[in-house]
Amino acid sequence: MLLLAMDTATPAVTVALHDGEAVVASSSQVDARRHGELLLPAVDRVLKEAGLTLDAVTGLVVGVGPGPYTGLRVGLVTAAAFSSALAVPVHGLCTLDGLAYASGIDEPFAVATDARRKEVYWARYDDSRTRVGDAAVDRPADIAERLAGLPVVGAGARLYPDAFPDARDPEHQSAAALARLAAERLAAGGEGFLDPLPMYLRRPDAQVPKNYKVVTPK
Repeated sequence: MLLLAMDTATPAVTVALHDGEAVVASSSQVDARRHGELLLPAVDRVLKEAGLTLDAVTGLVVGVGPGPYTGLRVGLVTAAAFSSALAVPVHGLCTLDGLAYASGIDEPFAVATDARRKEVYWARYDDSRTRVGDAAVDRPADIAERLAGLPVVGAGARLYPDAFPDARDPEHQSAAALARLAAERLAAGGEGFLDPLPMYLRRPDAQVPKNYKVVTPK
């Protein structure tokens, strides 16, 4: 087994290789505006570090979000292209699940990432492997009471300390954690994966304007 994992649903552009036993190479850069520029060089970097070539990959793992429209698509489209070229499967995982798994917390907690517009993407967990319900997007003040007393993992907790006073690491997503989670689920029978489709949770910022003027001839 050689899994190539990637996630661009958050400001972290993160890639890792997992050989079925352990992560053999990883790369993470935090830059909210350069997902498209950074992802493929990161893939090249981890392959070189591991002394492998892309055709050695037997499966892909990709974070499906939730995340902002443009950044999220970079990882998903890249995973789909590699899958088609290599004829290997793509395993989708919720980005928040990767952060939860990396935390190692074994008591109830939450994960919150920056959704912009003064909102967070968030979900609750019973422990680092068990999400409770679906991911959602809300204003921090609107969910502060529901998450009162719980540790909160992720950049969203650090951005809004008044709503989430017990912020925990990790702050940013790691493809290494996503790869470890995927390898664990594959070893257990392959349950718990999502279709590699974007989890947006809300409409994109760019929309066709209403009542625009028609300038072409009728």
